[in-house]
Amino acid sequence: MLAKRLQTIMPEMTFDEVLQTSKIYSICGKLGNKPLITQRPFRSPHHTTSQAGLVGGGTYPQPGEISLSHNGILFLDELTEFKRDVLEVIRQPLENKTVCISRVNQTLTFPANFLLVAALNPCPCGYLGDKKKTCHCTKQQVNKYLDKLSGPLLDRIDLQISVQSVEYDTIKEKNIESESSESMFEKVLKAVIIQEERFGTKSMFNSNMTPDQIDKFCKLTENAEITIKKAFEVLALSMRGYHKILKVARTMADLDGCEIIDTKHIREAVMYRSLDQSLDKQRA
Repeated sequence: MLAKRLQTIMPEMTFDEVLQTSKIYSICGKLGNKPLITQRPFRSPHHTTSQAGLVGGGTYPQPGEISLSHNGILFLDELTEFKRDVLEVIRQPLENKTVCISRVNQTLTFPANFLLVAALNPCPCGYLGDKKKTCHCTKQQVNKYLDKLSGPLLDRIDLQISVQSVEYDTIKEKNIESESSESMFEKVLKAVIIQEERFGTKSMFNSNMTPDQIDKFCKLTENAEITIKKAFEVLALSMRGYHKILKVARTMADLDGCEIIDTKHIREAVMYRSLDQSLDKQRA
């Protein structure tokens, strides 16, 4: 349900995005009675989906779930139930925003600029780290379960968080403070406008920055420099992981209306790398 709600806080599709997405659905015969796709796609393929089902294929190549998610969301629930080789095919589209399908006489390229959202249990039984229920999985079972998530794949996921089970009192609490989708949408829109002004286009965001653009737009305070250096050494970050943290911190600073990235922005961005950190501990 949380993943589905993401659609409500994303900016409306531009006319170019509407045309791009509608063309893809037209190729697949999925337009139906709709002349155009005007709402951002939300695709949630089953964990039994094959490589071809994700990236596309066939004698006469058709777009797969990745391209059907173009300009929208690809939600992979029960991530570790997917076959490892299926998950690995996501890596290149996440990086290049396109999918290439080669056949004997031709190579076709489909767009694949999607937001990947995934969910998984911490172990086969689902109770590892639970405060009330006991996990009965062995260390070998946990490692085998998590081995489907390669380091390079996790490195490409910008935001990673661990979600604890909800207490009964929290469910029944009527006065609990929560933020509405409308409020979140306003914040997203604010960040989008800042980035449009920064890059001079509606199709470029912080997540797309090149290393040169990171150097130009991700200026840090002295204390922030010290913080990210420590994180780089302690977490043994790759260059991709390092750049991901800077990009996320840039967005945090944008939301705060700060031109210079401060320590709190770096710390928050590092906090969102919790999955690969916790997996390293579990595999140790």
